Amino acid sequence: MQDRFEDLRTFVAVVQGRSFASAARQLGVVKSAVSRRVNELEERLGVHLLNRSTRNLSLTDTGRVFFEKSTALLAALEEVEGLASHGAVEPVGDLRILAPSSFGRLHLVPMVCRFLEQHPRLSVELSLNDEVVDLMTEGFDMAVRIGKLPDSNLSARSLGPIRRVACASPEYIARFGAPKQPSDLSHHSGILYSNVDEQKYWRFVDPRTGDEQSVTVTSRLRMNTGDSLCDAALAGAGIAVLPTFIIHEFVSSGKLVPVMLPFEKVPAELNVVFPCRKLLPAKVKAFADFLGTTFISPPYWDRDIFGSSEA
Repeated sequence: MQDRFEDLRTFVAVVQGRSFASAARQLGVVKSAVSRRVNELEERLGVHLLNRSTRNLSLTDTGRVFFEKSTALLAALEEVEGLASHGAVEPVGDLRILAPSSFGRLHLVPMVCRFLEQHPRLSVELSLNDEVVDLMTEGFDMAVRIGKLPDSNLSARSLGPIRRVACASPEYIARFGAPKQPSDLSHHSGILYSNVDEQKYWRFVDPRTGDEQSVTVTSRLRMNTGDSLCDAALAGAGIAVLPTFIIHEFVSSGKLVPVMLPFEKVPAELNVVFPCRKLLPAKVKAFADFLGTTFISPPYWDRDIFGSSEA
């Protein structure tokens, strides 16, 4: 049985590392041993798990199912071993988390540090990336995501809404004035988030009716990260629409001023997601629960802008 678990570990390492050489480095063995073990696994099962070419590896349809089941089985084994050795379902092992860049840097990094203090037998790898990737194939245990969740093979737990407001620097407002409603934006310079369609970016909710309003804004500056938009707004380049989790400290210090309130963009949803499983590994459940108790409503970044009564 031990050999079979080693087969699974080897196969999972190959898929996650996308090569036999990478898996060999991770496992501390020679490349030929990895290749031989995967070949023997396929022969025993009587199926092809991997499509091999000179440049890359990819999973067959059967290989994808086998990979998902293998990662779940290895996670369960890790938890059972932790239970036996520690007398309780204490999180152990390595926890790989994927998160958006700005949110991760500003809010998850300090939370992960506090989480590790509570769980000394656990280690965390936090990867910050704004692209949506396949958690299973890339070897992530869970992810924090903002917005819609297209993956059908994921379970999600909501952590609350992400609110987004228009803002500008005091210097910009002193020169050009502050818009009071979305239609006023036609007379202002906008800073556009280039990863979103312009009409979707300049779309606000009328607090009186709940209707959405799209406006046309002159945008001479386009950027692809929230942090860069915030920097440009701080420099007085125009009006940007940004998540409150990015701007809350600048609003508190007076370096940025929200405009057009109570008009906001439609809130996005903040979720923690993980592969669908009947039983979550203890390490995944522990961190999801930790986030759920930390991100209470309203979150601290909204209280800095709206106050506790409005959020």
